[in-house]
Amino acid sequence: MPGPRAADLLCWYDRHRRVLPWRAPAGERPDPYRVWLSEVMLQQTTIAAVKPYFHRFLERFPDVEALAEAPEEAVMAAWAGLGYYSRARNLHACARAVAAAGRFPDTADGLRKLPGIGAYTAGAIAAIAFDRQEAAVDGNVERVVTRLFAIETPLPAARPEIRRLTQALVPAARPGDFAQAVMDLGATICTPKRPACALCPWLSPCRARALGLQESFPRKLKAVKGSLRRGAAFVVVRSGDEAVLLRTRPATGLLGAMAEPPMSAWEPDYDPARALLDAPLDARWKRLPGLVRHGFTHFPLELTVFLARVALATRPPEGMRFTPRRDLADEPLPGVMKKVLAHAFDPPAEPAPARAVKLRREPAPAPLLAAAEASVPAPVPAPSIRSVPKPGPRPSARPAGADPDFEDAPMEAEAPARPAPRAKPARGRPRAAKR
Repeated sequence: MPGPRAADLLCWYDRHRRVLPWRAPAGERPDPYRVWLSEVMLQQTTIAAVKPYFHRFLERFPDVEALAEAPEEAVMAAWAGLGYYSRARNLHACARAVAAAGRFPDTADGLRKLPGIGAYTAGAIAAIAFDRQEAAVDGNVERVVTRLFAIETPLPAARPEIRRLTQALVPAARPGDFAQAVMDLGATICTPKRPACALCPWLSPCRARALGLQESFPRKLKAVKGSLRRGAAFVVVRSGDEAVLLRTRPATGLLGAMAEPPMSAWEPDYDPARALLDAPLDARWKRLPGLVRHGFTHFPLELTVFLARVALATRPPEGMRFTPRRDLADEPLPGVMKKVLAHAFDPPAEPAPARAVKLRREPAPAPLLAAAEASVPAPVPAPSIRSVPKPGPRPSARPAGADPDFEDAPMEAEAPARPAPRAKPARGRPRAAKR
């Protein structure tokens, strides 16, 4: 079986390349700043989610110098909602390092020395922005290569082999287009489920397709989801200016340096009944109905939300601040904290208490057949035996005076008529027939 050729893939890419806001048009030189920014944003995040953030980020920070000069709070606020917030802190630190150096390094080794740039990001920037012969191995590329070579080793153990095989495929000419072509192939043709193999430029050399097992690659070990954690969130609203009490999380760890309303610890056995012991200040707290649920990479979270309104003169506790509600968009609030505030500002309705229903005795309805019975004529008396009529023509099936609906009613089957007995031959003189 012949191996995959880069030329076949590039020919397909020239016809079917995706149009993306960070991708330079054919024939134009890519902007390293846009390539770097998009690659960092796209880590663990979909293209659809990144597009609006990418546009807004460029409006606020049009080049690496503008990003380097911005305060960290502004960068975190612009990033809020994209998740994995350590990326934003590293992005800011990297921008400062690049601005100090005067330009981006143009090799993978040089790029890897910058904050927040690992092997994949360095390879992607070096190939796409500087046309270096480097492999860029993301999730799409892993799927394509494991199917091409039917790699049985499960992820993540297979990654060194995948990178080696991908590097061997990178051509000396157009390595940046090749990197983007493999990504596009994985995103549009070699999809996780029901891949469109008939349209693939690498159909012939694909070993998984030859085995009929393309959907079973890449092999993966089943991830173990962390146990549920619970906690409490305390939303304090200041009367008069509707300011909300916030604080900044520690710079390291989960959601580092992001803003939040005061929180309890997140623990598997947290008891909401004792939550007011963790409240940031004394107030008349109201426990809101329902829960705020959020899923992190390693565990799910459930938060009980408490709400309190305080006087305008209330001072924030140490390390906290009141932010006017109109300015919350400028705070670096991650998705889970936005859920908490939305829950507090528009809480779900409490279920209405059950009400006893008093039954009213209704008058007994009139008999349904009363009117009908009144209009039915009295039955005709049966004739006596002595008044039986003489044999004659058979009467109609509808006797006089019968119910007018008689013809529409089902009739019982009549017994078959018996044949008349044969007359015996007369002996002697005929006798008169009985009438």
